[in-house]
Amino acid sequence: MEEKKRRKGIVIMGQLVGLVKPLLPLMCLAVLLGVLGYLCAIFLTILAGYGLLHGLFTLIGLSTDAANVGFFLSRSPGSMAALLVVLAVLRGVLHYGEQYCNHFIAFKLLAIVRHKVFAALRKLCPAKLEGRDKGNLISILTSDIELLEVFYAHTISPIAIAVVTSFVMVFFIGAQYAPAGVIALLGYLIVGAVIPLWNGRKGAQDGMEFRNSFGDLNSFILDSLRGLDETIQYGRGKERMEQMDERSRDLGQMQKKLNRREAAQGSLTNLVILLFSFGMLFFMLLQFGNGAVSFEEALIAVIAMMGSFGPVTALSSLSNNLNQTLAAGERVLSLLEEEPQVREVSGEEETAFDGAAAEHVDFAYEEEQILKDYSIEIPKGKVVGIHGASGSGKSTLLKLLMRFWDVDGGSIRISGKDIRGINTKNLRDVESYVTQETYLFHDSIANNIAVGKPGATREEIVEAAKKASIHEFILTLPHGYDTEVGELGDTLSGGEKQRIGIARAFLHDAPLLLLDEPTSNLDSLNEGIILKSLKESRGDKTVVLVSHRKSTMNAADVVYAMKSDRKFWKIIK
Repeated sequence: MEEKKRRKGIVIMGQLVGLVKPLLPLMCLAVLLGVLGYLCAIFLTILAGYGLLHGLFTLIGLSTDAANVGFFLSRSPGSMAALLVVLAVLRGVLHYGEQYCNHFIAFKLLAIVRHKVFAALRKLCPAKLEGRDKGNLISILTSDIELLEVFYAHTISPIAIAVVTSFVMVFFIGAQYAPAGVIALLGYLIVGAVIPLWNGRKGAQDGMEFRNSFGDLNSFILDSLRGLDETIQYGRGKERMEQMDERSRDLGQMQKKLNRREAAQGSLTNLVILLFSFGMLFFMLLQFGNGAVSFEEALIAVIAMMGSFGPVTALSSLSNNLNQTLAAGERVLSLLEEEPQVREVSGEEETAFDGAAAEHVDFAYEEEQILKDYSIEIPKGKVVGIHGASGSGKSTLLKLLMRFWDVDGGSIRISGKDIRGINTKNLRDVESYVTQETYLFHDSIANNIAVGKPGATREEIVEAAKKASIHEFILTLPHGYDTEVGELGDTLSGGEKQRIGIARAFLHDAPLLLLDEPTSNLDSLNEGIILKSLKESRGDKTVVLVSHRKSTMNAADVVYAMKSDRKFWKIIK
């Protein structure tokens, strides 16, 4: 993720609001309910003011039937009390309806956003995600997306509600006395727009820094948990804990800074509300003294002004959490906008496997040149070994064959066709890839093997396990194939995990089998068993066998050895 915020808050909000389109009718209903709910709350106070005037006029003996008193003053106390009860009940019902609609929209949209994010990750993976800061990514997938709930449930409709309600109250107060309506409009603008925008501009960068630091802390903790054994073994626990404490303190200081900004804005907002409320009071008293307004108009305008700041106050307080919410939105949107280094291909004619080749291939990871002008033939039905020191680019070749990346120069071909023109699904169907580190899901062994072929029968799974020489071991486990493996497969050895990976590849039953250091975690005896099984079980499959072990190359028909200049030369057995 980029450290610097790339978009203005209003742009982020606009892009996030765009997702509301499918739920626009429900959003309009939420706004309507919210406006009516606030008006009920405001007019509860205003009606109480009319009741006060009614009692005052009765006390001084002034008839409320006089022509110059308002509509509400001509009502009986009983009818006004009944109206107050109705407004109070309506306020509760309308507020519940608004909150229900907003939260329904929020959680529905969060599901949509998560779907979009995982769809984006599928396109980005693995080229853009290899070596990525996993903790930061987890932070985006969890807390950042969760923060968007604040935006969808407590930001979009409150803004619309505040605008509509404020205009209604400006007209109502203006009906009492036009200049009073102008004062009310000015107060609403300052509290609901000027202060939040000013605070948001000042705190935007702080919010982004907090979200990035939060993601960095997640990465550090995840890294520490994965390396817990090594940390304990080498006595680095104290050092690691000090680093974690330091990062936590830094994050705490950022949170305090955001809290101080929130408190300062809250104090400023309350001060401005008080100034405008008392300003309206003194202004209307002055106008009453000059005979410009009646006592009723003066009092009602003041009460309406004091009781109508609720919507804009809610809007003002949003900018505090909104800084973090917009920062989270920026991070999510940036992830959605990332361009995949390799775009999927579809719509092309299906290609059957009839051998593979790399022709004058150049490839570099950013500035690091990995492969330079190399060519290799992979004949159909042969076992092709690639031998060389660690870091020489052997694994990179397999990833280029899988089209995890595109070559910088030259071409990778399947059946004589450049793989950039082969349907991605077709390419994955003709290749099985076993990586150096086999990932096991927290599930049963059978389901872990079945990853290679969704919907595989138990018989097919057992047959694949036999080919990978793992069947006998599985039968010794408490529940056989239904035995659960621990998180990250920690209940199995490295060699056992590798053999499950090989079983997956056999189950996938692709004509081209790519094995990246398949025996690196095995002793000589088990290596021999795996290689013997591989030769006997592969049938007519073509195998590319990558290893730094010379002994592994005994299973190969043809061996390519990596030279120091990262080109290949061939040994024909």
